[in-house]
Amino acid sequence: MRAIAVSEYGATPSLMDLDRPEPGPGEILVKLVAAGVNPYDWKVAAGAMKDVVQARFPLILGQDGAGVVEEVGEGVDRYRTGDQVYGSFGAVPRGLGSYAEYAVVAADGPVATMPQKMVYSQAAAVPTASMTAYNLVERTGVEEGRTVLVCGATGGVGQAVVQLAALKGARVIATAGPDMTDRMLRLGADETVDHRAGDLFESVTEAHPDGLDIVIDMVDDERRLDELAGAVRKGGIVASTIGQANTAGLKKRGIRAVNFVNKASRELLETLAELIDRGKLTVHIDREVDLADAPAALAEIKRGGARGKLVIRL
Repeated sequence: MRAIAVSEYGATPSLMDLDRPEPGPGEILVKLVAAGVNPYDWKVAAGAMKDVVQARFPLILGQDGAGVVEEVGEGVDRYRTGDQVYGSFGAVPRGLGSYAEYAVVAADGPVATMPQKMVYSQAAAVPTASMTAYNLVERTGVEEGRTVLVCGATGGVGQAVVQLAALKGARVIATAGPDMTDRMLRLGADETVDHRAGDLFESVTEAHPDGLDIVIDMVDDERRLDELAGAVRKGGIVASTIGQANTAGLKKRGIRAVNFVNKASRELLETLAELIDRGKLTVHIDREVDLADAPAALAEIKRGGARGKLVIRL
């Protein structure tokens, strides 16, 4: 099968011809139609997991995907051949991922029936970003009457956070340039702030002198996040998805800090599918590329400035 993989940590991803995986007991084999791209994917390729888990090489990149059940392993009764599914397919110890024509996953793992109102390329863009967003909103206690600043709002996680926080009834402030302002407002943001046009801290504190309740941040380093925390009232919360929250320092200032680590599950994918089918959650596809063009596209988007999701057609 064709796949995008690395021969070792730090190697340039390339198109390879690899053996098709076989489902073991309790697993399903999925013929993938599309794969969603996440920043985590190239972090894995660079060796971010090497001290946590031993990888098998060649290591196929990618977590998210959507496709059709091709085969079921012994003991599987949840799925049948032909079922349309989506979920997270990364398995670093086995060298497996979603940037491939086939993937295997445990039938009781992070995989679920696709949303009925989505095609494969849309469904493939959902799992990591939307599960992260859902869990972030829950973890930070977003609710009606709270004011939430979303930094990195134009990316995949950020756009889902904006929608889910608005659905909770919170007042949502989204960082966005002029080219993304209308989209953020359509997704449910009450206001936007251009993080490139001036000092973000000054802009936010001027508009909200009484302070914010929550900052959800996907992009800023520790120094910048500490500064933004100055806009949060005591008792508020700051959450970072990239491990940049100074938990001890912010605690001394009366602010709870969270370096968020996501947890994927079938149940959460089912919840997201229900929200999608009810029209409460959408995913914006910024770009689709063929599998052979994926390495070049990955190198390009590593530079940042996401405006939605990149999807690989398989």
